[in-house]
Amino acid sequence: MSDAYDVSQNDLTETHERHNNNDEMERSQELETMKVQLEHEKEKVSSYEKKIQYLLADFENLKKRSDIDIQNRVNSITDGVVLKFLGIYDDFVRAKDVLSKQDANTQGLDSILKNMDAFLTEFGVKPIEAVGEIFDPKLHEAISVKEDSTLDDNTITTELRKGYILKERVIRPSLVEISKRSIKEMKM
Repeated sequence: MSDAYDVSQNDLTETHERHNNNDEMERSQELETMKVQLEHEKEKVSSYEKKIQYLLADFENLKKRSDIDIQNRVNSITDGVVLKFLGIYDDFVRAKDVLSKQDANTQGLDSILKNMDAFLTEFGVKPIEAVGEIFDPKLHEAISVKEDSTLDDNTITTELRKGYILKERVIRPSLVEISKRSIKEMKM
């Protein structure tokens, strides 16, 4: 019986070893499959991360463009309102000048103009300096030329309408007359 027991024991050991080998092979195959799946998932994650980065960059660019568009729109509306106000302001200045020439009392207009000047200053509106300056097409609009040999060419001799800057933007250029040393030489 001992031989049969030994044979049976050997069979059992062999079967057990084969079973263990099969289990190890299955585990090894499962491990390889899982490694392949893990690499595939890592590639998907990397792809998704890149897509998210592109989307985030696109969003940031859109946000910047939107902010710029909004600011440009606000500037445009503000410029329009200030330009209309400047038209009214000019009317008050002309009225004061006319009344002053007639020796009328202009204290009321002086007070109104003082308030208007404070309002313009508060909102960053500054007048453009013109008379005596050299013509700058970014700030001035020349509407006439005057011959004057005592002045350098393009010196502003007269300001016909005041120009204004609002927060570094020219909202209305000064209308000016500029000097030329000799107009006759220019025509030849």
